[in-house]
Amino acid sequence: MGAGRLYATVAAGGFRRYATYRAATAAGVFTNTVFGLILAYTYLALWHERPHLGGYDSAQALTYVWVGQALLMTVAAMGGGFEEELAERIRTGDIAIDLHRPADLQLWWLAVDLGRALFHLLARGVLPLAVGAFVFPLALPGRPLVWAAFLVAVVLGTVVSFAIRFLVALGAFWLMDGAGVAQISWITATFCSGMLLPLNVFPGGLGEVVRALPWASLIQAPADVLLGTADPWAVFARQLAWAAVLLTAGRLLQTAATRRVVVQGG
Repeated sequence: MGAGRLYATVAAGGFRRYATYRAATAAGVFTNTVFGLILAYTYLALWHERPHLGGYDSAQALTYVWVGQALLMTVAAMGGGFEEELAERIRTGDIAIDLHRPADLQLWWLAVDLGRALFHLLARGVLPLAVGAFVFPLALPGRPLVWAAFLVAVVLGTVVSFAIRFLVALGAFWLMDGAGVAQISWITATFCSGMLLPLNVFPGGLGEVVRALPWASLIQAPADVLLGTADPWAVFARQLAWAAVLLTAGRLLQTAATRRVVVQGG
């Protein structure tokens, strides 16, 4: 089996794995929808007092809410992907088996995570967005090319998210308990991805900093592409740059971890 076919099969397996949790998926759709309604009415009150806050009108702000709900699990902004399983395999020593398989550790888990992301986009993303469009006047684009660019930004955002969580998981090689680092990562993603508020509303230098961080690629960047408030090519370039930097860092950390396993095994 060729490498491309292998990782495609792994991604398909990741999709099927999450598709088996039907009750959890239904509960997640309900939760995303309810939380979206709460945020939408909160945004309406905020934009009533501060029209055009962050450069958005009220329809764009509402669209941002529902795009965020559609992407929350897709990009795993609060975790919940492969990283807990990988960290557990490191703690138990099962990772030694993984490192000796004829498949790259990083690419294997990336394929798994992309399969998971596709499932969540379809199962937990489409319906809440549809509900939001039914209840509120959203500023959704009518051009297919904009939607295509949005999907590209979602894929790149998912890769950036994976790269961050891969680094966090590999920290278990050197830490007695990586839960603290994981929690810090999730909290940072909550505030710096645009999950609670658009990063455009952050004032001055703080806004410039959070928009330059990798977590902005998760929700803010795809939303900007869909809303037409940013040049898609500039968004892609920034996402690709962060993906390259973080994946390279993960590769280096994986190499160091492999050497550690070999030394300890020897």
